[in-house]
Amino acid sequence: MSSAVSGLLLVVAVALVDRKGRVLVQQRPPGKPMAGLWEFPGGKVEPAETPEAALARELAEELGIQVATESLVPLAFASEGLGARHLLLLLYVARNWQGTPEPRHASALQWVRPGEMRGLAMPPADVPLVDALEQLLDGTNRARDSNPAAA
Repeated sequence: MSSAVSGLLLVVAVALVDRKGRVLVQQRPPGKPMAGLWEFPGGKVEPAETPEAALARELAEELGIQVATESLVPLAFASEGLGARHLLLLLYVARNWQGTPEPRHASALQWVRPGEMRGLAMPPADVPLVDALEQLLDGTNRARDSNPAAA
C-alpha cells in the first residue's frame, strides 16, 4: 500500500559527542514549529548540496562551530510523514569540531547522555534515532567508566 506525498524533505542532523560521551541537543525556539522540543542540531539540505556539506553549513550557522565533512560519520535515519510532505532525517555522529557551540538559533543547548534523552520532549523523527545513538555510545561509555585513564 502506498500513499502519495507532494515532496520529500531531506534533513540532516548531528550527534556531537564530547569526551565524556555526552551528546549536544538544542531546544527549538518560540515561534517555530515544535517550539520547546529538544532536537539534534542540523537542518535542510539545499538543492545541489551534499548532506555532509549541508550539515557543516548548518552547524556553522546554528552553533558557530566548524566541522570537517570527512569527520561526519553516518549513523541512522528516520522517515516521518508530515502531512502532504515526507521527512527523511539523516543522523550523523561527530566527535571533532572547532569552536564552542552556542545557541544562535535555539533557546538553549544541553549536553546529555543518550539514555537521558528519553526524558526530553523531542520531535517524533528524532525519537527513534536515540536507540541507535545509545547502542553506539553505550559500549564506549561503559569502557570509559571502567577505565578512568581513558577519560
